[in-house]
Amino acid sequence: MMEFRPDPATYWRAHARMVIAGSIAAGLLLILLGNPHPWVGPLGALLAIGIRAAYLRSEAMAEVWTLTPTHLTGPAGRAIPRAQIVQARPFLGAVQIVTTTGDKHLIRYLPDPAAAARAIHSGPTA
Repeated sequence: MMEFRPDPATYWRAHARMVIAGSIAAGLLLILLGNPHPWVGPLGALLAIGIRAAYLRSEAMAEVWTLTPTHLTGPAGRAIPRAQIVQARPFLGAVQIVTTTGDKHLIRYLPDPAAAARAIHSGPTA
């Protein structure tokens, strides 16, 4: 049995990237619109994303996925038979699981998504 637990440092890094991207986009938009106070956009992005990150942190850190020889189980009662996993690939700092039925699942905030994807493809075995 193998567990995939979210990493707090990875969680905060992901949100820092969102703050940077959101701040740039909001500031540029306000400049393009001729707003005399474009600094409000980056400040708003920082506050909105920061509050969201703080509020959702405990929920995100509780999302543990478990890999057994027969299933990949996750939060909210998700159980994916390993035989139905078509693809497990790193995707924007997470691992995207694709099943034979086309369902997609994300294992988020892992410190090494590539290693987790390899582990899902290769082990544990019976």
